Amino acid sequence: MKVKDSFWGAIVILLLLVWLVVSYTPETVQHSQLSPGTSALLEASKKREGETIWDLRFGHNIPESSALHKAALRYAKEVATKTDGKVRITVFPAQQLGNDHQMVEMARAGEIDIILTPTAKLSVPVPAMQYADLPFYFSSPDELHAMLDGEPGKMLLERLNVIDLVGVTVWDNGFKHFTGDRPLTKPADFRGLNIRTMKSRIIMEQFKSVEANPIPIDFHATRQALSDGVVNGQENPLTAIVSMGFHEVQSDLTISNHAYLGYVFSLSSKLLDRMPMDIQNILIETAQELTPWERQLTHQGEERLLQIVREAGVHIHHLEPEAQQQFSRLTAHIPSRFEEVVGSDLISKTEELKLLRAIQAGEELPVIIGLDTDLSMDTRTSGLAIKRGASMAIAEVNANGGVLGRKLVLLTRDHKGIPSKGVSNIKSFVADPNVVAVLGGQQSPVIIPELPLLQQAGLPLLATWSSADRVVENGYENNVVFRVSANDRLTAPFIIDYVLKHYKRPAIIHENSIWGAGNLHNMENALQERESRFVRVEEINRGQQTFSSLLTRIRQAKADVILMVVKPLEGSLLINAMAEHASPLPVVSHWGVTGGHFWKENREALKVVDLSFFQTVLLDESNRLQAKKLVQRFHQLYTIPGEHDYIDAPTGMVHAYDLVHLLALAIEQAGTTSRSAVRSALENLPLYEGVARKYAPAFTVEDHDALDQGDYHMARYNDQGSIEAVR
Repeated sequence: MKVKDSFWGAIVILLLLVWLVVSYTPETVQHSQLSPGTSALLEASKKREGETIWDLRFGHNIPESSALHKAALRYAKEVATKTDGKVRITVFPAQQLGNDHQMVEMARAGEIDIILTPTAKLSVPVPAMQYADLPFYFSSPDELHAMLDGEPGKMLLERLNVIDLVGVTVWDNGFKHFTGDRPLTKPADFRGLNIRTMKSRIIMEQFKSVEANPIPIDFHATRQALSDGVVNGQENPLTAIVSMGFHEVQSDLTISNHAYLGYVFSLSSKLLDRMPMDIQNILIETAQELTPWERQLTHQGEERLLQIVREAGVHIHHLEPEAQQQFSRLTAHIPSRFEEVVGSDLISKTEELKLLRAIQAGEELPVIIGLDTDLSMDTRTSGLAIKRGASMAIAEVNANGGVLGRKLVLLTRDHKGIPSKGVSNIKSFVADPNVVAVLGGQQSPVIIPELPLLQQAGLPLLATWSSADRVVENGYENNVVFRVSANDRLTAPFIIDYVLKHYKRPAIIHENSIWGAGNLHNMENALQERESRFVRVEEINRGQQTFSSLLTRIRQAKADVILMVVKPLEGSLLINAMAEHASPLPVVSHWGVTGGHFWKENREALKVVDLSFFQTVLLDESNRLQAKKLVQRFHQLYTIPGEHDYIDAPTGMVHAYDLVHLLALAIEQAGTTSRSAVRSALENLPLYEGVARKYAPAFTVEDHDALDQGDYHMARYNDQGSIEAVR
């Protein structure tokens, strides 16, 4: 009997053990039983009847009661269904796998597969994530969602590739609102108050704009600071306000929707690299498909959160339209001031879509100036300088009534330094009847292939920097190109004269491009006319990384100076390579290198290498009143407090500023925005006092170059990074 009882007891125990093993799977396990080191239970893949089973870890920092967590669970369930159980996702909420920074690093290393991260916590490795922090920038939550789901959102998520993450979509944790120990319903209410902020220059600038005192305080110390009266208010989404108990120590809540706290859904690139394409697509597409549902769930939850705040006795306010407009005006400078931080390509694409939405909503059609330039690659600094110069001029024109009673607007597109992309941009400008002219960027090799399209359409191109002689001297009848910049046919002999005044045996390094080859040809001709020659000619390709061999060849040729005709990236590498030599040769450069943060990025090398370069604009030494006013205005609009006060790529900024004012004069003189009439008017302008020079006139029928050798200078960087004349 005892043996029989023991037998059945063993059977029961065995069945119980089988049930426990079957039940103990990643789908049903309690998260509190697992630690981040439980790798044995969550190994990357397992075999099930010959199939690969993927057990993935999904981490975030939100409580289990949140809409984000519920969406994460639904995501795991839908992925399991779509893959027939081949992918099993375990969700770890509330920082069970680590804090946000730790989870990002673990995902980069492939130790976590999926993460949801607040945009603010990604802004250190990816500064563009501050896009969501721009205050009062979006007209409504719907507009922001449209941007995040469209081209700007795609551009933003692609930034994560540099840190080995694959950005998929942005889920909501709500829009930010103000709380205070008094009503905060208009800008004047903030004057003199201490407001808790994150450590973000954009957010701090937001509160400085309304004359409040921003005080950075750790998120988890905020409630105590509010309770003690150290600060008078703060901003956060409703979910944070309630979960942290801010509503219990604040008397007023203002529903403002003035900025956004999104969570970026991203995958470890190390995970995707080893997964089949069909499963990759399921992981990505499922998250994107769930985005509208997650946002709606967050919105529905806010009604409950508002009721909690209301029951706590907090006074709830809503911004009136007039107050909304006041906040928008006071913070309108923030996107442009921090444009380089967030990304000029991202801001420009957003501006383009906002303009389109405004036109579709029935706003008056503006007169559009296109800008085709590099906003995201190695000459992006010059592209932004050109944009800022044009924008300042447009603001002045609009303040005086616009042109022909209509507002001027700048529409900027990024060609990334790629000629085919530039041609595509020009096609879109040509097709828009509201585009009256196009400003060009720094790179002649991009502009020259665009000329046939521009000429065929009769669309004026205003060249702000590109100096290749072929840009203007292109052989077209009724030439549409007008330039406020240098002409390399004149630049080359000017530079050669400077070189031969100080040196006897020049060598040259030029890039393999239309611009580089053109300068080599012009400089060789200038040397021949002066009975001299280059002792060594070296050609480099864009993106070239090493230069030791060519520098050795130049030394073997016994050169006493090196001329450079290169762009900022290659120029930086060359200067640093030269600086490693015990006695580097002096360098005379064309102005291509000044299109980036050349001094800032190479200041140590420039202490060793003697560099001088060509320029048309010396703002710090100009006695023109127009130049002094422009510098002052630039710093008011764009200089970030605490950063350097020199102007990057001033050439592009000044040329674009003058060209926009010249274009506005031409439109008024033509009395129409007809492209052909504006082109003709540009050839017959009155005297104009510009920043670069007095234009008397700027252009004629025979000559579309506004500057000549009398406007040329040789310059260098001083110890503070400003550009000054060679003494």
